[in-house]
Amino acid sequence: MAHLTTRPMTHAGGQPRLSIIGCGNTNRSDDGVGVYVARRLSARLAARPAPGVSVFDAGTAGMDVMFAAKGSAALIIIDASVSGSLAGDIFEVPGEELRSVKEPGYNLHDFRWQHALHAGKKIFKDGFPDDVSVFLIEAENTGMGLDLTAKVRRAADRVVEIIADRIAARPTR
Repeated sequence: MAHLTTRPMTHAGGQPRLSIIGCGNTNRSDDGVGVYVARRLSARLAARPAPGVSVFDAGTAGMDVMFAAKGSAALIIIDASVSGSLAGDIFEVPGEELRSVKEPGYNLHDFRWQHALHAGKKIFKDGFPDDVSVFLIEAENTGMGLDLTAKVRRAADRVVEIIADRIAARPTR
């Protein structure tokens, strides 16, 4: 089940909301890297709140990605990749490059975050963010297991730092 960490959508000055969504299956070792990053960022924000920033652990629920992103000015998605690159490689890709143009089946098993980017824009139009970044971390092991491999954990911790730096650099008005 996904866990929502709530943060204000905007602060008193009206700062646009940044949504950060971690995806993956935590029962399949490195496939859970996006959830790991989301949980680490959520813990940081609990200690040092950042107005206008929300973090969501979507797990494998692609449909939840679409609704969590709705109304955001900017969106960051984190997930594992299996591309044949070196384990722990980090890729940052503009969301537009990964937005699925294939009409998904719109059932819970076929609907992934790539479909959420496509469907969210189609359904919510201007209410869905155009500013989308996706961090993909190359998995080493996606077999059954609860822990990230060492290389993927190091890469995930690096992504946490990159995103935390971006949060800190946001204008506070």
